[in-house]
Amino acid sequence: MDKYEAIIFDFGGVIINIDYEATIDAFKAMGITDFEALYSQANQTELFNAIETGAISSQHFINGLLHILPKGISPNRVVHAWNAMILDIPKHRIDFLQELKKSCPIYLLSNTNEIHIDKALREWDKHSTASIHEVFNHAYLSHEMNLRKPQREIFQAVCQEQRLNPANVLFIDDSIQHIEGARAYGLNVYHLKPGEEIQSIFS
Repeated sequence: MDKYEAIIFDFGGVIINIDYEATIDAFKAMGITDFEALYSQANQTELFNAIETGAISSQHFINGLLHILPKGISPNRVVHAWNAMILDIPKHRIDFLQELKKSCPIYLLSNTNEIHIDKALREWDKHSTASIHEVFNHAYLSHEMNLRKPQREIFQAVCQEQRLNPANVLFIDDSIQHIEGARAYGLNVYHLKPGEEIQSIFS
């Protein structure tokens, strides 16, 4: 830990549990049989990129999905399906982050959107009286930054704003394309594997 001046954490799949297949299955059940071709952890079509970079509103996004769904599907059902991937946040992870912050600045950097982050923060609040903005020194969200991982510019924006030297920062993510983007920028990286806990990185 002493060799890092800061640690940047991904959110989904690192802190909050995520099941991408749950959302894929939910949209398949509504009639989009090739939904995994439109959206996956590794590859997204423009509609999903646009919502995660704040280029379109949540309503625009929902309408875009309704356009390719069978008639009669309600907007609320679309939101429910889109949020199906958002699971729980184990309390021990939040507790660990609060302890870690005592010895090192920690930041959140997440590809997300207004719909997902609203659900994710409700899950966070079930286990913490401290908000996400109190636990992390700063929370960077793609839809607020108009950038998304693995773009070099998003890592650069965080490091420049916080006056961090990338060579002295550790970035933790579960998506290999984000790891590769961060490494290319000059960050130290740790690729969190399925089932692996963030605590184990520092033990």
